[in-house]
Amino acid sequence: MKKIIECVPNFSEGRDMNIIQQITDEIEKIEGVKLLDVDPGASTNRTVVTFVGTPEEVCEAAFQAIKKAQSLIDMRKHKGDHPRFGATDVCPLVPVSNITMEETVVYAHKLAERVGKELNIPVYCYEHAAFEEKRRNLANCRQGEYEGLQEKLSDKKWTPCFGPTVFNESVARSGATVIGARDFLIAVNYNLNTTSTRRANAIAFDVREKGRAQREGNPITGKIKRDENGEPIMTPGTLKGTKAIGWYIEEYGIAQVSMNITNISETPLHVAFDEISRCAQLRGVRITGCEIVGLVPKKVLIDAGKHYLEKQQRSVGISEEEIIKIAIKSMGLDDLKPFNPEEKIIEYLLESEQKELKLVDLSCTGFANKTASESPTPGGGSVSAYLGALGVALGTMVANLSAHKPGWDEQWKFFSDWAEKGETIKNELLFLVDEDTRAYNRIISAFGMPKTTEEEKKIRTQVIQEATKYAIEIPYKIMNKAFEAFEVCHAMAEKGNPNSVSDAGVGALCVRTAIMGAYLNVKINASSLDDKEFINDIMKKAEEIYQEAVKNEQKILDIVLNKL
Repeated sequence: MKKIIECVPNFSEGRDMNIIQQITDEIEKIEGVKLLDVDPGASTNRTVVTFVGTPEEVCEAAFQAIKKAQSLIDMRKHKGDHPRFGATDVCPLVPVSNITMEETVVYAHKLAERVGKELNIPVYCYEHAAFEEKRRNLANCRQGEYEGLQEKLSDKKWTPCFGPTVFNESVARSGATVIGARDFLIAVNYNLNTTSTRRANAIAFDVREKGRAQREGNPITGKIKRDENGEPIMTPGTLKGTKAIGWYIEEYGIAQVSMNITNISETPLHVAFDEISRCAQLRGVRITGCEIVGLVPKKVLIDAGKHYLEKQQRSVGISEEEIIKIAIKSMGLDDLKPFNPEEKIIEYLLESEQKELKLVDLSCTGFANKTASESPTPGGGSVSAYLGALGVALGTMVANLSAHKPGWDEQWKFFSDWAEKGETIKNELLFLVDEDTRAYNRIISAFGMPKTTEEEKKIRTQVIQEATKYAIEIPYKIMNKAFEAFEVCHAMAEKGNPNSVSDAGVGALCVRTAIMGAYLNVKINASSLDDKEFINDIMKKAEEIYQEAVKNEQKILDIVLNKL
């Protein structure tokens, strides 16, 4: 599973499209990165750029963009309405999928260090990447803006985290940059069955973290209460990490609560939807749906879909596509216009740019025909992985049928958990279908390397051995992953819907075949590897799995045959 992060650099140029184009061209040159949005502003003289990709590639693209901005933008001549600090004013990294905030912080620090060292730009680290609490806040780091940078650099309390500490000619031109790691921000509008901006605002104030000002006497028209510093005394709303306001949308003829969720870990999208629905209902208003502005990480909709399935006491062990469909319908994401996951989910957009022909995307007929062709792939390893996927899919099917069986409602969570486990194993085996073919292709590619000189021969031999080792490790992974499927099939043969017990049995047969087939691939590839210690170890483990597979298959078949 690929790690994906988002980067949202803000450049201090919003009027000269030639300069903006040159900066974004640097981003688009980097393979593994997709440019999602370029949003220039003339009055702010600032452009917000959004791109995503794998971490190393995103950091490379960010560095090249910062480098290009340094060469094109002279901060001594810059004027604009928005607060700014440097040619690249701020550059946050945002974890999107399969990566933690802690890991993202490490990448932010590496990028900041490189920018400071190689480009000689003063860099301050903010948000989760801050080295001290006062630097978490972007406004604190940028206080004084570009005009106050020389004084800031001379203040020991504000020594840059990386880069030069003196206001030299280079710094005078580039300014400073703030680099950090922050949570993903979701912009979402909740559609209301009212035209009243006042009602929409009231709901927004109920939920937003800032809340509403306390008043004397009448809660709406009374005098605002203030503290000793003259600041309004606020009653916080119910949702942390959110900003919200109500407005009327002429295009749709309805009022909306417009919200930014700045911390989706603290307040997931579905939690916000449910809470706004509750507060709206208390005011005699109903949410008819919502619209996501911009893009969203896949996890946001997966979490939402599972949340609403669990509220219905339905199994969550279903396909990703079906879970997302539940999320869309539950929150009315298609209320005002169609919601296409392929265009709105970051991971899907990135995958569409890097689409490769996968075996698992073929039809059943296509897969069978390709296997039967003169092409050496897919071979026994890929077919074994697919058989394992089919086997655990049958066990998962029994779990889902059992979770929804009339009269078994009190057991829905038990079967849902098994179905979710089966779905995970199935997806991992499907990945290994293509990975086994990629492993074979690595060997073919290695054999095609030049072997004219002794050095070339040495390198070629080493690469062949590495590729062969990988071609052993993949079918061994197939054996291990398929073996996990026995647990699902066994549980469903024993406790699942008795009308589907034969399906659990067929699942076990497929799993056993998958393990034996993968074992044969481990064994044949092992004969070509020189590392005998590795071979002896992996073959011993593989043979143990092989023997246990036979026993597990028989146990499950005994249960099935006794029930038929």
